Amino acid sequence: MKGRVEALGLTGRVRFLGHAPAADLPALMRQSLALALPSFHEGFGMPLAEAMACGTPTLAADSSCLPEVVGDAGLLLPPHDPTAWADALHRMADDADLRRELAERGQSRARLFTWERAAAIVENVLAAIA
Repeated sequence: MKGRVEALGLTGRVRFLGHAPAADLPALMRQSLALALPSFHEGFGMPLAEAMACGTPTLAADSSCLPEVVGDAGLLLPPHDPTAWADALHRMADDADLRRELAERGQSRARLFTWERAAAIVENVLAAIA
């Protein structure tokens, strides 16, 4: 990946952070243009929920559980279409109103993902089974 970034002349614009302490992630996300998760399979999509909670606009694959996590608070894209991802990233870079709108929607949506709500859902499922 680093070689590709160099070949494209993007070395000054792309940073590879490696491991970042969990305590640093909210600040890093808030400074980001967007979080892009072109994943084919996810168990939940925690990075999306975390980014939305930080007010970071999200782009996610329209596969697996990711549309359920993002809802209307991010852009959903086909994971196998690099052109769509590039276009969406350009759109994010160029459209401050879109970034602001998605950040606001994302923060509202992230409020749905609490441990209390998860526990209540599990409790309801267990009660239904019993």
